[in-house]
Amino acid sequence: MFLRAQEHCYSPLRSGREMNKKVKRKIKSLVRIIFGRTFIVVLGLALQAAFVLTAIMYFSSHFVFFSAAMSILSLIVLVCIINDKTNPYYKLAWVVPVMLVPIFGTVLYIFVRLEFGTRLMNKRILALIDKTAPYIPQDGKVLEELGNISVKEKNLAEYMKKYAGFPAYRNSGAEYYPIGEDAFQAMVREIEKAEKFIFLEFFIVEHGEMWDTILEILERKAKQGVDVRFMYDGMSSLVLVPYNYPKKLAARGIKCKVFSPIKPVFTTIQNNRDHRKILVIDGHTAFTGGINLADEYINKFERFGHWKDTAVMVKGDAAKSFTAMFLQNWNISEKNEDDYAAYTTNIEHDHPIEEGFLLPYGDSPLDNENVGKNVYLDILDRAEKYVHIMTPYLILDEEMSRALIFAAKRGVDVSIIMPHKPDKQYAYILARSYYGELISAGVKIYEYTPGFVHAKEFVSDDIKAVVGSINLDYRSLYLHFECACYFYKCPVVADIEKDMRETMGKCCEITLEDCKKYNIFKKIAGRILRVFAPLM
Repeated sequence: MFLRAQEHCYSPLRSGREMNKKVKRKIKSLVRIIFGRTFIVVLGLALQAAFVLTAIMYFSSHFVFFSAAMSILSLIVLVCIINDKTNPYYKLAWVVPVMLVPIFGTVLYIFVRLEFGTRLMNKRILALIDKTAPYIPQDGKVLEELGNISVKEKNLAEYMKKYAGFPAYRNSGAEYYPIGEDAFQAMVREIEKAEKFIFLEFFIVEHGEMWDTILEILERKAKQGVDVRFMYDGMSSLVLVPYNYPKKLAARGIKCKVFSPIKPVFTTIQNNRDHRKILVIDGHTAFTGGINLADEYINKFERFGHWKDTAVMVKGDAAKSFTAMFLQNWNISEKNEDDYAAYTTNIEHDHPIEEGFLLPYGDSPLDNENVGKNVYLDILDRAEKYVHIMTPYLILDEEMSRALIFAAKRGVDVSIIMPHKPDKQYAYILARSYYGELISAGVKIYEYTPGFVHAKEFVSDDIKAVVGSINLDYRSLYLHFECACYFYKCPVVADIEKDMRETMGKCCEITLEDCKKYNIFKKIAGRILRVFAPLM
């Protein structure tokens, strides 16, 4: 009795201490932002924007000929936008600012279209894809076997090899992890086995139990002579790790790079982030999925309730494609490129051969080929029984919306699992703007009531599935470097569908009545945001 009373009295005190820790953590983060590189970057961009606006306003108000010239240029730009081959929603997103603020909108559009940095990077990436292609060839026998089972699957594989540069494989297997904690344990186990090289490419990295545990093993492996490389996106160095983090890791024997560091200079390259999640060990084992290297992904730190994320481990020949993917991005800034053969040939593995076909692939935002989107559309277009989807964001263009609706209207069970506790309110408000039209057409939408869904996966008809880093939004489908693995007639497909069903059991289904009751101001905000969604 006394112990219970003591426990009861202590609980508020403990809660108070936990609250103080959270407050201190927030204050510390705020101080880091204000006095750190983030503030410098934002300030630099703001000053440039202010200078451009001031210059435009000055010239337009002092020179009649300048205003007339800009009006003609705006008209020319509008004609160019309308005749562009890009997505109609992108056209609309550009037409609005050009018409509302002609001078600023026109200058911004011309700047984006003439961005030489983006063109140079794309040229470099295409060259690297060509150089790595001979080391990940398409096995003709595998393609023939695939064609004997399904001509349409063979056609998809041929498209992937021709336009993405990645082949289909047989001599491989996969293991699915329905939660971040399980994937983390598997990653640690496999990294410990490394003998030759360890490649990591992630969007987010932050110190905590997950990254510190992996980092300790990486440092130990580097001392043993293992080639350890780590590449992370420049967004992380804004607030999560120091700007000089590569030097800190180099001191521990780890080769490290920042992909596209954020700089206080206007450039469209900064809009193309490396959103991939790749871990490759010795060329025969690879991981991908939605999981980054931070504690919320393994529920050691709660941000938005329970964090639902997934990953897959690929073993065998198919891991070679992830090795090539990593080396392509790693060598963008390298003068002396790697010997690709050293990392992709004579790779031994003892993983048993499983049934089915695996097709790992990467997607670049600079080549005008939306591979990730096309794979999703192909699944929806050819589905016969069901398509089950998990995604943290639902920001759709006309093609994707039409594909979801048409599949549902022809009797396919189209179900989408979304977060109930979103990480970004504007993204959730945007997603809600699509709910009504999708549900009216027969699409089922579920929200994960325990918290946040960060998984990115499709599964269809018990025969095919995709797990990777590709969200159902404009950024993933058009603007980011992404990756995933496509599975056809593999045992792992059943595991993915089983998890999908179990997750639905922890969700609430959204109805049309729920859509009608949704806050009117948020409805209006969602409709407005849809106009600018492609540029967000």
